[in-house]
Amino acid sequence: MDESTSREKVLKNVRNAGIFQADCPYTDIDFSSNVFVISEEPIDIAFAEAFTKIAGKFVYCEDENEFLQNFKSLAVEQKWNLLFCFEDKIKDWFTAARIPFSDNKDNITQAQQGVTFCEFLISRLGSIMVSSAQVSGRRLIVYPDVHIVVAYTSQLVPDLPDALAAISEKYGKRLPSLVSVISGPSRTADIEKTLVMGAHGPREVYVFLIENSVA
Repeated sequence: MDESTSREKVLKNVRNAGIFQADCPYTDIDFSSNVFVISEEPIDIAFAEAFTKIAGKFVYCEDENEFLQNFKSLAVEQKWNLLFCFEDKIKDWFTAARIPFSDNKDNITQAQQGVTFCEFLISRLGSIMVSSAQVSGRRLIVYPDVHIVVAYTSQLVPDLPDALAAISEKYGKRLPSLVSVISGPSRTADIEKTLVMGAHGPREVYVFLIENSVA
């Protein structure tokens, strides 16, 4: 009986709160201005700094040829030998440069490294926006231990609202079923407060940023 009475009291308070609303004393709140300090650094440098702070690995490339040179050197150094890629443009580059890769989607669970494009790079956060509308889909950004993102300087945006506005403009009413923001390698500290990398996704995330081109 007491429990029922207590419940009724709570529900009555909730109902009253919905009926009798106090006037807000703050009528001149600015909800449109940026609450964060705008960086004075170039947008690409700001992204690189923010991205490396969250354990991302950043490689700047002046053009696509330099990207291939940097990629080949890093692939040998890191022993990337189970490389998967579904992006037609990158596949053409890899084929011409004789970089071995697989595009067999049936064997994606065997992928150790996945190479994808992205939607946008978010400078302030050092984050990567991806979507299910990309050729790589949902799986190649999750299965491999190493996620390698190829992006262009034209895909850099200052902040998350800019990325959301840009992807809305890009797809209009046909937004992808998945839009995700990646902020460095996956991690968790749920187990005994010990940081574990790669708990539910890649252990390493690379961004190769190519200058002055359009994806």
